[in-house]
Amino acid sequence: MAQITAALVKDLRDRTGAGMMDAKKALVENDGDTEAAVDWLRAKGLSKAAKKAGRAAADGLVAALLSSDGTSGTLVELNAETDFVARNEKFQSALAGIAKTALETDGSLEAVQNAPAPQGDGTVNDMITGLVATIGENMALRRVAKMTAEGGQVAAYVHSPEAENMGKIGVLVAVEGSDKAKLSDAARKVAMHVAATNPASATTADLDPELVERERQILTDQARESGKPDNVIEKMIEGRLNKFYKEVVLVEQPFVMNPDQTVGAFLEEQGATLKGFARFGLGEGVEKEEDDFAAEVASMTSGS
Repeated sequence: MAQITAALVKDLRDRTGAGMMDAKKALVENDGDTEAAVDWLRAKGLSKAAKKAGRAAADGLVAALLSSDGTSGTLVELNAETDFVARNEKFQSALAGIAKTALETDGSLEAVQNAPAPQGDGTVNDMITGLVATIGENMALRRVAKMTAEGGQVAAYVHSPEAENMGKIGVLVAVEGSDKAKLSDAARKVAMHVAATNPASATTADLDPELVERERQILTDQARESGKPDNVIEKMIEGRLNKFYKEVVLVEQPFVMNPDQTVGAFLEEQGATLKGFARFGLGEGVEKEEDDFAAEVASMTSGS
């Protein structure tokens, strides 16, 4: 068998735009024959996949899935370039398979990416690469979350689902307590609350110290403008910080289904202890390029 060198792989990648592993596999399959490897990649549709990788994938779907006993659950975000592709049956089928795979792993992104593909050969990453070539848009498995509640329950909620267990916002809430039937209902209601309010943390102790410090500094600057004495200013800051906690900390927030009580009070009433939550809003933090049609037309007509 011919030796597959790094130079051969680089040359094939430059010619086809294929990924490194796909280029190497093509050369192995074709005994180092570059021309045959090019044809092999074209036949597989993989020569196009890498060229699409530079395009922003900020659309797609979030899937939520629970184990059969409700003691663990997972969230998976699979991105595509357009919502049109997110409605594609192949895309949704792949996402359902990835969510099931995530439940069977430790829930880390790397573990899921490298797990055996639920459809076809290779890994989950290989499956997504093949999907890119088949459907014709860039896609990316962006993030995965897994929660487990030993002796408790995990609830999942998908807001405005576009397919079974899939939508733009997905939430997991894990609780523990003695009455499992009551736990499940309480956790689902809190999951709906989380979808609506997007809290920054479960408890005050869990808040990012940098976020708290930044808020404290803003409140300090605002309070000093009042011209009041330092001891009064300190009380003003603490009072406003407490108000801030009620806005961003889950157990401190007024419960959306009964604003007269906090989420923490609701859970206590249900005999439930919050163990954690996860919320995925589709495309959070991903910059999506928007086409400026007017600018495009102007550029086409300029100089004519």
